[in-house]
Amino acid sequence: MAVGWAQDGAVQEQIDATVASEVSRARSRLARGESLLVCEECGEPIPEGRRLAVPGVRMCVQCQGEADQADMSRSLYNRRGNKDSQLR
Repeated sequence: MAVGWAQDGAVQEQIDATVASEVSRARSRLARGESLLVCEECGEPIPEGRRLAVPGVRMCVQCQGEADQADMSRSLYNRRGNKDSQLR
């Protein structure tokens, strides 16, 4: 495959580094420790079912959803690799 000035394997190395970085970021966001009884954001009780299903949970479903949306909107990294999308 012709890749211009890139060395052999450079494209795959970049892909591997991007995947490894995202896996590391996702693992760092996993909850650890004992689940809280009340949401650390709004103070509402966290249902027992959620605490059992997600060990180490810190927020209720609604607050967690809002936090996830905020994270997604802050993620401006271009994962498509399309040169046109990098220019936007």
